[in-house]
Amino acid sequence: MENPFRPTAGATPPDLIGRGGVLDEFAYGLRIGSGAPGLLTIFTGARGIGKTVMLGAAEDLALRSGWAVISETATNGFVGRIGESMRRLTDDLGDGPTGRRITAVSLAGFSVTTQLGPEEQVDWRARGVTLLRLLAAKGTGLIITVDEIHAADRPELSRLAADVQHFIREGLPIGLVFAGPPAAVSDLLNEGVATFLRRADRIDLHAASIAEVERSFSETFTGASIGLTPHLAKAAAEATGGYPFLIQLVGYHLWQEAEKAGNSLDAPAVDRAVTAARRRNERMVIEAALSTTSARDRDFLQAMAEDSGPSATLDIGNRTGLRPNAVGNYRTRLIDAGLIEATGHGRVSYAIPGLREYLTAHPNRN
Repeated sequence: MENPFRPTAGATPPDLIGRGGVLDEFAYGLRIGSGAPGLLTIFTGARGIGKTVMLGAAEDLALRSGWAVISETATNGFVGRIGESMRRLTDDLGDGPTGRRITAVSLAGFSVTTQLGPEEQVDWRARGVTLLRLLAAKGTGLIITVDEIHAADRPELSRLAADVQHFIREGLPIGLVFAGPPAAVSDLLNEGVATFLRRADRIDLHAASIAEVERSFSETFTGASIGLTPHLAKAAAEATGGYPFLIQLVGYHLWQEAEKAGNSLDAPAVDRAVTAARRRNERMVIEAALSTTSARDRDFLQAMAEDSGPSATLDIGNRTGLRPNAVGNYRTRLIDAGLIEATGHGRVSYAIPGLREYLTAHPNRN
């Protein structure tokens, strides 16, 4: 059996640990159609928490339910690409020539720029209405997913939001699912450009429980006839902090260790796997997250490292010399960036597992 763990952004894991029920409203929306709250959903959370994975799970669920899916990333021109996908879907469902001609091909050969013939140069909204009516006649609809929403051009997003709202008002079967970091989502919901998105079902993804991770590790390795004792499964699970990306990293390296040792795992092998996973998590998640912080942001985070658990903002202010209003501003910034999270009145903790250990080991790295 091949290694089932995939510690790569967006890759589908062998088990969506801790995500039971997350897509229930979305699934219900696919059943009842236009206007269902679950068909307008936003996934948000810290880096590596599994936002892109949940987009993929929503897409798979929609396809299994017979809905058409258009999957995009919010890079420049994404609305135009959605429109082109709509045209292709309409051609597949209807009749007549497409009238498309290739106008440019990238040097790498990975993308094609197309131009529609005059007879096909119709309004984006009209194209969507045509497609959605065809889908509605077949008892189905269209789901559009957009990842990395923080990269979206605001005028493009405004057009998409306005047109999707129009489709909903007309009772057409449309769903829109976004994914992005907390700061980007908060900005979007506070902007007039996409006011109707405030009605979206916002799902803040959090870490899974250690018990769920332990169960998943035990079932996965036992199912592959790899020896992993309950004690070691628990130790490996605790090392992940319930963090989806670390779950994949630890599982991936555990599997490698088992392959080297003839399908069995002992305590030293688990230690090696955990160490390798943490190092990779530091490079791929922690250092990437810290690269966008200011020196003052880092001072705030460093002050938190002095505590063994959640930190009081009053203590952070005393350690950094920041005034209470400044502490509040940096607290908000770092929560929006997905680096910390509120854990009670006046208290915060790190949102990314391993961040405390990293800051303790590298106290002067800015």
